[in-house]
Amino acid sequence: MKIVLDRPRCEGHGLCEEAAPHLMHLDDDGELVLDREQLDTADTALANAAVRVCPVAALRLA
Repeated sequence: MKIVLDRPRCEGHGLCEEAAPHLMHLDDDGELVLDREQLDTADTALANAAVRVCPVAALRLA
């Protein structure tokens, strides 16, 4: 499983970063950076939480 970012849709709210800080972060310009796209089983719950809290639906799991 992997997490997919729709970069043009992302507005940099940072809620996803709060939900899964070891999977993603906002850089100095407020752009979301995925630290790990490929997920292992332990990361799936955190990734799901990050997807759910995104107010603009810029993240999805594939």
